Amino acid sequence: ILTVIGLASAAYAGCGKKTTNEGELKAYDADTKSITVKGSKKAIKITSSTEIKGKDGKAAEIADLVGGDVKVISEHGKADSVTGA
Repeated sequence: ILTVIGLASAAYAGCGKKTTNEGELKAYDADTKSITVKGSKKAIKITSSTEIKGKDGKAAEIADLVGGDVKVISEHGKADSVTGA
């Protein structure tokens, strides 16, 4: 029984694989809270916990980064961070 609980806990925690996309931030859809980075295959979701920073390393609004180069670190299609490059 303990083995089953241990396996269920590990599966729930996620795989932990981070994906990095770098390129021009082509679009931000405020309705779906998703961004499109040039060269990425899918839109990436922005959540309330997504850390968004400008080129200067200070907090920024995602809409202000559209049209510029960014580095997006995400997991399972949800952004952990978006940083101006």
